[in-house]
Amino acid sequence: MTGFAEQYLHETGRIVAAIDPAAVEAVAIGLASVRERGGRLFVLGVGGSAGHASHAVNDFRKICAIEAYAPTDNVSELTARVNDEGWDTTFSTWLEGSRLRAADGVLVFSVGGGDAERGISANLVRAVELARERGAGVFGVVGRDGGHTAAVADAAVVIPPLIAERVTPHTEGLCAVVWHLLVSHPALQVSPTTWESAASEAGRP
Repeated sequence: MTGFAEQYLHETGRIVAAIDPAAVEAVAIGLASVRERGGRLFVLGVGGSAGHASHAVNDFRKICAIEAYAPTDNVSELTARVNDEGWDTTFSTWLEGSRLRAADGVLVFSVGGGDAERGISANLVRAVELARERGAGVFGVVGRDGGHTAAVADAAVVIPPLIAERVTPHTEGLCAVVWHLLVSHPALQVSPTTWESAASEAGRP
């Protein structure tokens, strides 16, 4: 009997092979354009994707020299907004307070991408709609059918939901793969990463 670890890794390989490279390239070029026009990048995610957002902000700032922020990094402000204004507007009011403008970009990490009709991840939906109203770039790394984010984004990578019983873990796991691909992309990376530069200095391949 095949072990679960082997099965899960096989599933991962199938999903990776099904990701559209052109979509990844489009997101990379779009994010590079945000930097070139002097814009800021706001990275949004809920739950596990909030953790991704925080990590990705570090990488986009340090490796790609993009001014980037995640609203979920400030727990005090986040909880104050939820308490006083409600969950649905948490991100959109944060973006308004950050004076979101056309030069900026919004990058969404989400398993479903938001569903306006069913009120799922409504805070992401409202944030994306505000970004569109302001003329900011909208990008996503999302799962399932991509939801509202993929439907309206300038560019979005959809992690194919090939394994119905494990859509969430595969989407969240491969979201990290995709953003690490992005920060390593020649259109975006401007600073070397530590271990690679150390190996180069030591003359190792």
